[in-house]
Amino acid sequence: MLKSRLITAMILIPLVIIALFWLPPIGFKIIVLVICMLAAWEWGQFAGFMQTGQRVWVAVLFGLLLSLMIFSLPSYQSDIHQPPVALSLWVSLSWWTVALLLVLFYPASASLWRQSRFLRLAFGALTLVPFFWGMIALRQYHYNSDHFAGAWWLLFVMLLVWGADSGAYMFGKLFGRHKLAPKVSPGKTWEGFAGGLISSAIIAWVFSLLAPLTVDSRTLLICAIIATLASVLGDLTESMFKREAGIKDSGNLIPGHGGILDRIDSLTAAIPVFACLLLLVFHVA
Repeated sequence: MLKSRLITAMILIPLVIIALFWLPPIGFKIIVLVICMLAAWEWGQFAGFMQTGQRVWVAVLFGLLLSLMIFSLPSYQSDIHQPPVALSLWVSLSWWTVALLLVLFYPASASLWRQSRFLRLAFGALTLVPFFWGMIALRQYHYNSDHFAGAWWLLFVMLLVWGADSGAYMFGKLFGRHKLAPKVSPGKTWEGFAGGLISSAIIAWVFSLLAPLTVDSRTLLICAIIATLASVLGDLTESMFKREAGIKDSGNLIPGHGGILDRIDSLTAAIPVFACLLLLVFHVA
């Protein structure tokens, strides 16, 4: 299992960097759209659609929703000033606040949505649509003047999330004693949580020194901390939905890593939250 995880990671990481820095906007948008459709296909299980045909329709409907939003924009622009983009990012803050309450009060909170396929599909839309627009908005950041500016921001958030995940795993294995959310994800500990925050803080500091991120250090720190906390919430939220669906992994599309959602669950929260804070709250120009 570890060998396959390492091999897959060695293949995926260069592909992610290539996609971030060298794909043109339309190509990047198509790739993210496909990822979201695959994630929606897996989310169908959370909504109670276990048959393959049903889940295909869920993926198609999500793809159509995102495509309609794309073509509704003037001149196919996806910058932060377009209403569908800005609204999606603001909605993400509300959704992840609600998700925090659902996780904190699980399993009692599940009684509110357990029997409703519509609500569970809505939760999927609230997760994946802002993630899509967060990815696009950050990639479009100052694209006309600097093709790589947005790619650096996306890489920054991804490294934060990957660092927090790796730090939490190592600290949890070495020092984990106190459960973080035993009813949702028994393997996570407060010690691992602290280790993840420390790891992401170190990454943020080093990356800010080496990468061309033109932003006030205090603003960057605030955005980084909140995005890291959001990434933990994204992971816990997917764990909650998987527990309700009675499944261990969201899928098996990525050898050794499970499904698409298993790999992007933290990013689905961190990316839109970071984009909203950076571009709409602090108005980083």
